[in-house]
Amino acid sequence: MFKIICIGKIKESFYREAINEYLKRISKYTKIEIIELPDKNFDYKKTLKEEYNSIMEVYNPNDYNILMDIDGTKMDSISFATKLDNLLVQNSNITFIIGGSYGVADELKEKVDFRISFSLMTFPHQLFRVILLEQLYRSFKINNNEEYHK
Repeated sequence: MFKIICIGKIKESFYREAINEYLKRISKYTKIEIIELPDKNFDYKKTLKEEYNSIMEVYNPNDYNILMDIDGTKMDSISFATKLDNLLVQNSNITFIIGGSYGVADELKEKVDFRISFSLMTFPHQLFRVILLEQLYRSFKINNNEEYHK
């Protein structure tokens, strides 16, 4: 099973439609759950602390936890698919964590099992959720030797 813990709600309908489409496609391969946590709007340090506390309420240390982090390991789609395929052999639950607009607290970076960066660029969090889901779907297509556009 895959879980995505993310800060903030999806406001725009076009993002929701894209997310729902990829959730439907991924459901052919595995269960997937999105856990949306409220974003906070305090000063930088207080926001990071409050969002960290919210994440910790749903964080499961028994899952394989992957933080989406601009400073994380960079991978292409094939490497990402291979990593997920290998992880699924040993882990029944894989959780992805997408932080808020200030990122995440350093304590979370130290807790997770792996940190990955999809790009050096910064993306809106709603759009990034779509990008992550698309890459998960692409990974299943790759790992099942199924055709998918390049």
